Amino acid sequence: MYNRMLDTFIAVADCGSFTKAADLLYVSPTAVMKQMNALEKELDLLLLERTSSGVRLTDAGAMIYRDAKFLIDYSRKSLESARAAVHMADTTFCVGTSLLNPAKPFMDLWYQVNKEFPEYKLHLVPFEDNHEGILTEIRQLGTKFDFLIGVCDSKTWLSLSNFLPLGSYKKMAAVPREHRLAKRTSITVKDLYGETLMMVKHGDSEVNDFIRNELETHHPQIHIEDTAQFYDMSVFNRCAEKGNVLLTIECWQDVHPGLVSIPVEWDYSIPYGLLYSPDAPADVHRFVEAVRKLLSHGYEL
Repeated sequence: MYNRMLDTFIAVADCGSFTKAADLLYVSPTAVMKQMNALEKELDLLLLERTSSGVRLTDAGAMIYRDAKFLIDYSRKSLESARAAVHMADTTFCVGTSLLNPAKPFMDLWYQVNKEFPEYKLHLVPFEDNHEGILTEIRQLGTKFDFLIGVCDSKTWLSLSNFLPLGSYKKMAAVPREHRLAKRTSITVKDLYGETLMMVKHGDSEVNDFIRNELETHHPQIHIEDTAQFYDMSVFNRCAEKGNVLLTIECWQDVHPGLVSIPVEWDYSIPYGLLYSPDAPADVHRFVEAVRKLLSHGYEL
């Protein structure tokens, strides 16, 4: 922001006198002179020519005077904009969105409860579904995002966030379009015999760990290949390129145009819901409670 001594400088220049400027500013003439001496020393410029009849601007002083009012006005407008931005931040929910974790379910909720938040706006913040960087994104709940909508039974994710379940998605099998199963409307587990099934490695997801244990115990004819702990587009690409089968979910049916998702005759599903920071502010918790109340009244996404 601008140097506050410019206000005194403008008063002195307009009045042509330290005494008259002091009267205008309700300070002593000595205080005005000290400020002008300090300003000239700070700028290393002689701004005022002192005479027995008063003061007048030097050439340098005239240039500073010309721009000082602009600087002060610009600074004032900048502060007003900054304060407005702070207010906007206080009344805006930032919602993360990505290819695998789109914000649409949040928007559906928002239109049901936004009457309780009349001053609030939404700001969608994109993030990358990169299995190497997704935990960095999750850790930014409360700073970069207020909310994420995600498929989640990840122990790691749940250790970094609060989670309000909204529903579940059925587990499906995705195959390349030229795969022998691609034209089937549904398959059984035995249809996967002899196939390589790609799924996340053991240890982070209770649902996936249960499915893996069931397949390894009762269907050893299926070869299981570990993927990264969290899916990203590289996992779908590998499935398409290698001709494998990928354990997926119904909401990801259109993620990769080269893959077809097929229902499997089993009862496996995975929860999805609203993720938010454990240290979330009061308005975030108020929104969560509004959603919780909505769900208790039977609302379904």
